[in-house]
Amino acid sequence: MLAELLRQGALNEARARPKQIELLGEPIEMDILTAFGLFAVSAMLLCYALEDYSPWLVLAFAGSCALGSTYGFLQGAWPFGVVEAIWSVVALRRWSLRNDGELPNSP
Repeated sequence: MLAELLRQGALNEARARPKQIELLGEPIEMDILTAFGLFAVSAMLLCYALEDYSPWLVLAFAGSCALGSTYGFLQGAWPFGVVEAIWSVVALRRWSLRNDGELPNSP
């Protein structure tokens, strides 16, 4: 589906027409791709900070790393995309070990 969107130029159109939002009373322009990246990185931060509370948050961290990787590739920063993809695999491994009881939950 993502490849189809790229072929149709949907993401390029979205970038060409940024939306204006207000942050702390100041108007800023943000396109869909930037908003997606902000969501992905914010989700990574939140899940990483709370992952000791549940193995499911480790899995959510892995998913948000995959979203961050997707953002990196779509944005054209392929090194960022590669590193986030590696983090996603590492987090999946940590989730698997924690689910099997090999890694303890902290709190």
